[in-house]
Amino acid sequence: MSRPVPHTTPPHYPDRPAGRFGATIETGGPAECTVALIGLVDDEGVRLNGGRVGAAAGPSAFRAALARYGVARPQGFEWPRVFDAGDVRPGATLGETHARVTEAVDAVLALGLFPISVGGGHDLTFPVVRAVAGRAGPMGGVYFDAHLDVRETAGSGMGFRRLVDECGVGPLLVHGLNPLVNAREHVAWFYDHGGTIADDDPDAEDDDLLAPLAGAESLFCSFDLDCLDASHAPGVSAPNPAGMTVREAARRMFIAASDPRLRCLDIMELCPTHDQDGRTARAAAHLFLHALMGLRLGPLLHAGTRGSE
Repeated sequence: MSRPVPHTTPPHYPDRPAGRFGATIETGGPAECTVALIGLVDDEGVRLNGGRVGAAAGPSAFRAALARYGVARPQGFEWPRVFDAGDVRPGATLGETHARVTEAVDAVLALGLFPISVGGGHDLTFPVVRAVAGRAGPMGGVYFDAHLDVRETAGSGMGFRRLVDECGVGPLLVHGLNPLVNAREHVAWFYDHGGTIADDDPDAEDDDLLAPLAGAESLFCSFDLDCLDASHAPGVSAPNPAGMTVREAARRMFIAASDPRLRCLDIMELCPTHDQDGRTARAAAHLFLHALMGLRLGPLLHAGTRGSE
Protein backbone atom coordinates (compact mmCIF):
# COMPACT_ATOMS: atom_id res chain seq x y z
CA MET A 1 0.00 0.00 0.00
CA SER A 2 1.36 3.41 -0.96
CA ARG A 3 2.07 5.83 1.85
CA PRO A 4 0.04 9.07 2.04
CA VAL A 5 3.21 11.15 2.45
CA PRO A 6 6.00 10.74 -0.14
CA HIS A 7 9.61 9.85 0.68
CA THR A 8 8.70 8.46 4.11
CA THR A 9 9.31 5.19 5.92
CA PRO A 10 6.87 3.94 8.59
CA PRO A 11 7.45 5.12 12.16
CA HIS A 12 8.74 2.70 14.79
CA TYR A 13 7.75 2.69 18.44
CA PRO A 14 9.43 0.16 20.75
CA ASP A 15 6.18 -0.09 22.72
CA ARG A 16 3.14 2.08 23.41
CA PRO A 17 1.62 1.27 26.79
CA ALA A 18 -2.14 1.64 27.11
CA GLY A 19 -3.20 4.78 28.93
CA ARG A 20 -0.24 6.79 27.64
CA PHE A 21 -0.45 9.51 25.01
CA GLY A 22 1.70 7.47 22.65
CA ALA A 23 -1.00 4.82 22.40
CA THR A 24 -3.35 7.38 20.81
CA ILE A 25 -1.03 8.19 17.87
CA GLU A 26 -2.29 6.93 14.51
CA THR A 27 0.29 5.25 12.28
CA GLY A 28 -1.87 3.63 9.62
CA GLY A 29 -3.46 6.74 8.14
CA PRO A 30 -4.56 10.31 8.85
CA ALA A 31 -8.32 9.77 9.15
CA GLU A 32 -9.84 12.01 11.86
CA CYS A 33 -6.41 13.50 12.65
CA THR A 34 -5.57 17.21 12.69
CA VAL A 35 -1.81 17.05 13.37
CA ALA A 36 0.95 15.21 11.51
CA LEU A 37 4.24 14.22 13.13
CA ILE A 38 7.13 14.05 10.65
CA GLY A 39 10.57 12.62 11.48
CA LEU A 40 13.58 14.29 9.86
CA VAL A 41 16.36 11.73 10.12
CA ASP A 42 19.29 13.69 8.69
CA ASP A 43 22.21 15.53 10.29
CA GLU A 44 24.42 16.16 7.27
CA GLY A 45 23.99 19.88 7.90
CA VAL A 46 25.34 19.44 11.44
CA ARG A 47 28.38 17.63 10.07
CA LEU A 48 28.99 20.40 7.54
CA ASN A 49 28.75 22.93 10.37
CA GLY A 50 31.32 21.09 12.48
CA GLY A 51 28.77 20.13 15.15
CA ARG A 52 28.30 16.87 17.03
CA VAL A 53 26.65 14.36 14.72
CA GLY A 54 23.93 12.01 15.92
CA ALA A 55 20.76 14.07 15.44
CA ALA A 56 19.75 11.77 12.57
CA ALA A 57 18.64 9.40 15.33
CA GLY A 58 16.65 12.15 17.06
CA PRO A 59 13.18 11.12 15.81
CA SER A 60 13.72 7.54 17.00
CA ALA A 61 14.74 8.70 20.50
CA PHE A 62 11.86 11.16 20.55
CA ARG A 63 9.30 8.45 19.75
CA ALA A 64 10.74 6.15 22.42
CA ALA A 65 10.35 8.93 25.00
CA LEU A 66 6.92 10.01 23.76
CA ALA A 67 5.59 6.44 23.95
CA ARG A 68 5.93 6.51 27.74
CA TYR A 69 5.37 10.17 28.56
CA GLY A 70 2.01 11.87 28.98
CA VAL A 71 -1.39 10.37 29.72
CA ALA A 72 -3.95 9.57 27.04
CA ARG A 73 -6.73 11.36 28.90
CA PRO A 74 -5.49 14.55 30.63
CA GLN A 75 -7.68 16.57 32.94
CA GLY A 76 -9.62 19.42 31.34
CA PHE A 77 -9.09 18.87 27.60
CA GLU A 78 -8.66 16.30 24.84
CA TRP A 79 -5.50 15.89 22.79
CA PRO A 80 -5.70 16.68 19.08
CA ARG A 81 -5.53 13.49 17.06
CA VAL A 82 -1.98 12.90 15.74
CA PHE A 83 -0.97 10.94 12.65
CA ASP A 84 2.68 9.88 12.62
CA ALA A 85 3.63 10.19 8.96
CA GLY A 86 6.99 8.48 9.54
CA ASP A 87 10.51 9.57 8.64
CA VAL A 88 11.56 11.41 5.48
CA ARG A 89 14.33 9.42 3.82
CA PRO A 90 17.48 11.53 3.29
CA GLY A 91 18.70 12.07 -0.26
CA ALA A 92 22.19 11.71 -1.67
CA THR A 93 22.89 15.42 -1.08
CA LEU A 94 21.70 18.06 1.34
CA GLY A 95 19.74 19.73 -1.45
CA GLU A 96 17.99 16.49 -2.37
CA THR A 97 17.10 15.91 1.28
CA HIS A 98 15.65 19.39 1.49
CA ALA A 99 13.59 18.80 -1.67
CA ARG A 100 12.18 15.58 -0.20
CA VAL A 101 11.27 17.31 3.07
CA THR A 102 9.46 20.07 1.19
CA GLU A 103 7.49 17.51 -0.84
CA ALA A 104 6.57 15.53 2.27
CA VAL A 105 5.40 18.59 4.20
CA ASP A 106 3.41 19.82 1.21
CA ALA A 107 1.63 16.46 1.10
CA VAL A 108 0.80 16.77 4.80
CA LEU A 109 -0.65 20.22 4.17
CA ALA A 110 -2.69 18.85 1.25
CA LEU A 111 -4.21 16.36 3.71
CA GLY A 112 -5.35 19.30 5.85
CA LEU A 113 -2.97 18.47 8.70
CA PHE A 114 -0.86 20.76 10.87
CA PRO A 115 2.81 19.67 10.50
CA ILE A 116 5.08 19.19 13.52
CA SER A 117 8.57 18.04 12.56
CA VAL A 118 11.22 16.47 14.81
CA GLY A 119 14.87 16.16 13.83
CA GLY A 120 17.54 16.26 12.77
CA GLY A 121 19.77 19.21 11.75
CA HIS A 122 18.29 22.69 12.14
CA ASP A 123 18.83 23.40 8.44
CA LEU A 124 15.75 21.19 7.91
CA THR A 125 13.52 23.97 9.18
CA PHE A 126 14.21 25.67 5.85
CA PRO A 127 12.52 23.05 3.63
CA VAL A 128 9.66 22.62 6.12
CA VAL A 129 8.80 26.32 6.18
CA ARG A 130 9.42 26.58 2.43
CA ALA A 131 6.56 24.14 1.88
CA VAL A 132 4.24 26.01 4.23
CA ALA A 133 5.09 29.42 2.80
CA GLY A 134 4.30 28.06 -0.65
CA ARG A 135 0.69 27.70 0.49
CA ALA A 136 0.31 30.32 3.23
CA GLY A 137 2.21 33.12 1.52
CA PRO A 138 4.65 35.47 3.30
CA MET A 139 5.30 34.40 6.88
CA GLY A 140 6.91 35.73 10.01
CA GLY A 141 8.62 33.37 12.40
CA VAL A 142 9.74 32.84 15.96
CA TYR A 143 12.57 30.49 16.76
CA PHE A 144 14.22 29.39 19.98
CA ASP A 145 17.93 28.89 19.48
CA ALA A 146 21.29 29.75 20.99
CA HIS A 147 22.40 30.61 17.43
CA LEU A 148 21.01 32.87 14.72
CA ASP A 149 21.62 30.30 11.96
CA VAL A 150 22.10 32.93 9.24
CA ARG A 151 25.37 31.69 7.79
CA GLU A 152 25.99 31.89 4.05
CA THR A 153 27.66 28.48 3.89
CA ALA A 154 25.70 25.23 3.57
CA GLY A 155 25.07 23.48 6.85
CA SER A 156 22.80 23.45 9.88
CA GLY A 157 23.52 27.15 10.49
CA MET A 158 22.06 28.42 7.19
CA GLY A 159 18.33 27.82 7.55
CA PHE A 160 16.94 31.20 8.49
CA ARG A 161 19.09 33.11 6.03
CA ARG A 162 17.76 30.85 3.27
CA LEU A 163 14.18 31.48 4.40
CA VAL A 164 14.69 35.23 4.18
CA ASP A 165 16.62 35.20 0.90
CA GLU A 166 14.68 32.52 -0.99
CA CYS A 167 11.20 32.51 0.55
CA GLY A 168 10.68 36.13 1.57
CA VAL A 169 10.12 35.13 5.19
CA GLY A 170 10.08 37.89 7.78
CA PRO A 171 10.06 39.41 10.26
CA LEU A 172 12.02 36.97 12.42
CA LEU A 173 12.17 36.86 16.21
CA VAL A 174 14.68 34.74 18.14
CA HIS A 175 14.51 33.75 21.81
CA GLY A 176 17.28 32.09 23.81
CA LEU A 177 20.20 33.57 21.87
CA ASN A 178 23.66 33.21 23.42
CA PRO A 179 25.60 36.36 22.38
CA LEU A 180 28.92 34.63 23.02
CA VAL A 181 28.44 32.17 20.15
CA ASN A 182 27.18 34.50 17.41
CA ALA A 183 29.57 36.44 15.19
CA ARG A 184 29.02 40.20 14.85
CA GLU A 185 28.55 39.94 11.09
CA HIS A 186 25.69 37.46 11.62
CA VAL A 187 24.06 39.70 14.21
CA ALA A 188 24.43 42.67 11.84
CA TRP A 189 22.86 40.72 8.97
CA PHE A 190 19.96 39.67 11.19
CA TYR A 191 19.24 43.23 12.30
CA ASP A 192 19.66 44.57 8.76
CA HIS A 193 16.92 42.17 7.63
CA GLY A 194 14.42 43.24 10.26
CA GLY A 195 15.13 40.58 12.88
CA THR A 196 14.50 41.01 16.61
CA ILE A 197 16.55 39.40 19.39
CA ALA A 198 14.39 38.97 22.50
CA ASP A 199 15.87 39.92 25.84
CA ASP A 200 14.00 37.01 27.48
CA ASP A 201 13.08 38.87 30.63
CA PRO A 202 11.75 36.15 32.98
CA ASP A 203 9.18 38.63 34.31
CA ALA A 204 7.84 39.54 30.85
CA GLU A 205 4.10 39.15 30.31
CA ASP A 206 2.94 36.27 28.14
CA ASP A 207 1.45 38.71 25.65
CA ASP A 208 4.94 40.12 25.02
CA LEU A 209 6.45 36.84 23.78
CA LEU A 210 5.43 37.38 20.14
CA ALA A 211 4.90 41.16 20.26
CA PRO A 212 7.53 41.94 17.55
CA LEU A 213 5.54 39.73 15.15
CA ALA A 214 2.25 41.54 15.65
CA GLY A 215 2.03 42.53 11.97
CA ALA A 216 2.59 39.05 10.53
CA GLU A 217 -0.47 37.27 9.12
CA SER A 218 1.05 33.76 9.36
CA LEU A 219 3.78 32.35 11.60
CA PHE A 220 6.09 29.40 11.95
CA CYS A 221 7.76 28.28 15.19
CA SER A 222 11.04 26.41 15.39
CA PHE A 223 12.65 25.09 18.58
CA ASP A 224 16.32 24.10 18.57
CA LEU A 225 16.90 22.08 21.73
CA ASP A 226 20.31 23.74 22.17
CA CYS A 227 18.54 26.79 23.59
CA LEU A 228 17.97 24.66 26.70
CA ASP A 229 20.59 24.61 29.41
CA ALA A 230 22.98 21.67 29.07
CA SER A 231 22.03 20.46 32.55
CA HIS A 232 18.50 19.94 31.21
CA ALA A 233 19.41 18.92 27.65
CA PRO A 234 22.87 17.37 27.22
CA GLY A 235 21.77 15.46 24.11
CA VAL A 236 22.00 18.22 21.50
CA SER A 237 24.31 19.00 18.59
CA ALA A 238 25.82 22.05 20.36
CA PRO A 239 25.47 21.99 24.19
CA ASN A 240 24.57 25.29 25.86
CA PRO A 241 26.13 26.15 29.25
CA ALA A 242 23.65 28.96 29.99
CA GLY A 243 20.30 28.19 28.40
CA MET A 244 16.62 28.06 29.33
CA THR A 245 15.07 25.62 31.75
CA VAL A 246 12.56 23.13 30.37
CA ARG A 247 9.83 24.82 32.42
CA GLU A 248 10.58 28.20 30.80
CA ALA A 249 10.73 26.65 27.34
CA ALA A 250 7.46 24.75 27.79
CA ARG A 251 5.64 27.95 28.73
CA ARG A 252 6.97 29.65 25.61
CA MET A 253 6.10 26.66 23.43
CA PHE A 254 2.52 26.68 24.69
CA ILE A 255 2.16 30.41 23.99
CA ALA A 256 3.56 30.11 20.48
CA ALA A 257 1.42 27.09 19.63
CA SER A 258 -1.74 28.76 20.91
CA ASP A 259 -1.35 31.67 18.47
CA PRO A 260 -4.03 31.28 15.77
CA ARG A 261 -1.59 32.46 13.09
CA LEU A 262 0.73 29.49 13.54
CA ARG A 263 1.06 27.22 10.49
CA CYS A 264 3.85 24.79 11.42
CA LEU A 265 6.22 23.91 14.23
CA ASP A 266 9.39 21.89 14.71
CA ILE A 267 11.67 20.58 17.47
CA MET A 268 15.22 20.10 16.22
CA GLU A 269 18.73 18.80 16.93
CA LEU A 270 17.89 16.08 19.42
CA CYS A 271 21.15 14.13 19.52
CA PRO A 272 20.68 10.87 21.49
CA THR A 273 24.33 9.93 20.97
CA HIS A 274 25.18 12.47 23.67
CA ASP A 275 22.04 12.21 25.80
CA GLN A 276 22.08 11.05 29.43
CA ASP A 277 19.28 8.79 30.69
CA GLY A 278 17.12 10.01 27.81
CA ARG A 279 16.56 13.32 29.55
CA THR A 280 16.80 15.44 26.39
CA ALA A 281 14.42 13.15 24.51
CA ARG A 282 11.99 13.37 27.41
CA ALA A 283 12.31 17.18 27.41
CA ALA A 284 11.51 17.14 23.68
CA ALA A 285 8.41 15.03 24.36
CA HIS A 286 7.40 17.47 27.11
CA LEU A 287 7.70 20.40 24.68
CA PHE A 288 5.77 18.51 22.01
CA LEU A 289 2.86 17.88 24.37
CA HIS A 290 2.85 21.55 25.40
CA ALA A 291 2.64 22.41 21.70
CA LEU A 292 -0.36 20.10 21.33
CA MET A 293 -1.99 21.74 24.34
CA GLY A 294 -1.47 25.13 22.73
CA LEU A 295 -2.95 23.96 19.43
CA ARG A 296 -5.98 22.53 21.21
CA LEU A 297 -6.59 25.37 23.66
CA GLY A 298 -5.49 28.28 21.46
CA PRO A 299 -8.95 28.90 19.97
CA LEU A 300 -10.29 29.24 23.53
CA LEU A 301 -7.61 31.75 24.45
CA HIS A 302 -7.84 33.99 21.37
CA ALA A 303 -10.64 35.64 19.47
CA GLY A 304 -11.20 33.74 16.22
CA THR A 305 -9.73 30.41 15.23
CA ARG A 306 -6.69 29.18 13.35
CA GLY A 307 -7.22 29.78 9.62
CA SER A 308 -6.53 27.40 6.81
CA GLU A 309 -4.04 27.91 4.02
